[in-house]
Amino acid sequence: MIVSHLDLVEKIVMSGDAVKDASMKKLVGPEEGWDSHVMRVIELGKDGYSPKHVHPWPHINYIIEGEGVLFLEGKENPIKAGSFAYVPSGELHQFRNTGDVTLKFICIVPKEGHL
Repeated sequence: MIVSHLDLVEKIVMSGDAVKDASMKKLVGPEEGWDSHVMRVIELGKDGYSPKHVHPWPHINYIIEGEGVLFLEGKENPIKAGSFAYVPSGELHQFRNTGDVTLKFICIVPKEGHL
């Protein structure tokens, strides 16, 4: 069991040529008692983006704040606070911040999909 707050979780900065101003906070996973999945919060700063990538697991996302686009199924889909998405396994995708504030969203993946 865990009861905590986002401000108390360590930020993991994502780096590489295919990513810009992106970080992640792991909230709940096997260490907290959820054996099969990991819930994390991803933050993309102004003009930030995740890498355009594919992986063999699906994930679900819920946009907490900000606005941007989710590249999925070959097109850019607008997203904003309150939007949600299911990204199937094997599908090329990318999140990009197009707004003036941080794009923040929940991302839930199977445990093999975390880092």
